[in-house]
Amino acid sequence: MPESIHRLQGLIEDICDENNLNHNYLGCISVALTEAFNNALEHGNKNNPEKFISIEFQKTSSGLEFRIKDEGDGFDFKSIPDVKEDGKEKTFPGRGIFLIKTLADDVEFVGKGNEIEIGFKISSINYETAVDRLTKFKDYSESAKKVVE
Repeated sequence: MPESIHRLQGLIEDICDENNLNHNYLGCISVALTEAFNNALEHGNKNNPEKFISIEFQKTSSGLEFRIKDEGDGFDFKSIPDVKEDGKEKTFPGRGIFLIKTLADDVEFVGKGNEIEIGFKISSINYETAVDRLTKFKDYSESAKKVVE
């Protein structure tokens, strides 16, 4: 499955290049979509190589929309616990969804929970939005380093 992650990263890079998005956007989109893909692979398809994950992309008037769907049974996305407690990020289930919601502008689960729509607004990006995204990405990068260490 590592080849699938590489293909996903290539797709993200191509889309960001085609839309002249800077590395901050690339980082946010990459982390959010990789988390969604990994959730679909591990939790949705239970790492079953016979099951597929579809990724759809659409450019809209306001930004980029991605839809990731697995062949799993879905889940009750309303029951995901809050991942922050006392301002500190935890590493229990739901952390990936927390990251997706933090780094994307729009996140919506579809149907039975085996499909997620992730949106990034790019047409009206302004300085404040760019700084906010950069801060979120730096925060994620620092927390990821701590988990690895």
